Formats: sequence, structure tokens, C-alpha cells
Amino acid sequence: QVQLVESGGGLVQPGGSLRLSCAASGSISSRNVMSWYRQASGKERELVASSFSRGPNTYAASVEGRFFISRDGAGNSVFLQMNSLEPEDTAVYFCNYWTVGTITEYWGQGTQVTVPS
Repeated sequence: QVQLVESGGGLVQPGGSLRLSCAASGSISSRNVMSWYRQASGKERELVASSFSRGPNTYAASVEGRFFISRDGAGNSVFLQMNSLEPEDTAVYFCNYWTVGTITEYWGQGTQVTVPS
């Protein structure tokens, strides 16, 4: 089992920045992928960015160059630095953990990010 605890959401004006954090605990594998997804009201959940324990980070086209995903030194926490925020970025943001080679994934509880138009 892996537990994910997110923090850092909130209300920010267009053009502003926020930093989301996700701390993982439990049975952490050395080969994993930690990602951020988001789900806007009435829309499907979409992948925003992924951090691979081995490999480069990846980003959705809609956030590339504005959002940056990173990990702490131990690799058990993942962060999403969100810059130049737009109203279209308004959503609930979820942290996701996946152990490579398995079909099991874990989700955080979600944190709301609101950018008013």
C-alpha cells in the first residue's frame, strides 16, 4: 500500500504561481512513476506531468514551459511548480503513484486550484 498526501492548492490570480506537493509513504518501490493529473468540472481527468524514477520528466502540451515537476532527494515526494497560471488551469489536481511493472496505482485525495477569469 502507498499513501499519498497532497497540499498546496488554492486561489491565485491569472499569471500567478502555485506549488503543489505530494508526499508518498508506505511500500515505495525504487522503480516508480509519480504524476500529477487534473480534473476540471464536467471534464475527464487528464495527465499533467510525470516524474519517472528513471528517465526524463514529461508534460502535457497545455502546460509545457509553464509547469515543472520535481522530486525531493529521497524521491518520495513530488512537486508541481505551476507558473503563468490561466483560468483554464482551474481543476482539482491529483497525485498518482504507480510501481513500474505492476497494474496497481494509488491516488491522492486531490487539491483544488482555482484561477478566476
